[in-house]
Amino acid sequence: MKVTLERMNQAVHFRAISAEGHTVNIDGGETSDGEDKGVRPMQLVLMAAGGCSSIDIHLILKKMRQSVDDLKIEVHGERVDTIPGVFKGINFHYYFKGDLKEDKVRKAIEMSLDKHCSVVKMLDHHVEIGYKFSINGKEVG
Repeated sequence: MKVTLERMNQAVHFRAISAEGHTVNIDGGETSDGEDKGVRPMQLVLMAAGGCSSIDIHLILKKMRQSVDDLKIEVHGERVDTIPGVFKGINFHYYFKGDLKEDKVRKAIEMSLDKHCSVVKMLDHHVEIGYKFSINGKEVG
């Protein structure tokens, strides 16, 4: 696996390019010489964790023959106040729509976070991971 980062200006705006040609703009905020032309690196970590988990959950629920009409995930990261400002906690809130059984959704989430999601597994030895979920607007976990 390989990605390339190209500097886009004389500040800290970079374009990350995957081997397949997909791009992501990365930049800092004003306090880090940035111009807000892309996502921050720590936001990318949260995006990666949410993306990894959402793919896992989709595939697991599909195998369980659960019908997911929609899935939205909010990922909240809490950072320490020291430098480096690493995450001390990451919490996922999954919003499902569809004809879903609560126990199967819970199992799919736990399988993702505890076993399958590579990004979360890289973080969970140092970061407290939590989750809750809603099905069709009703918070159940």
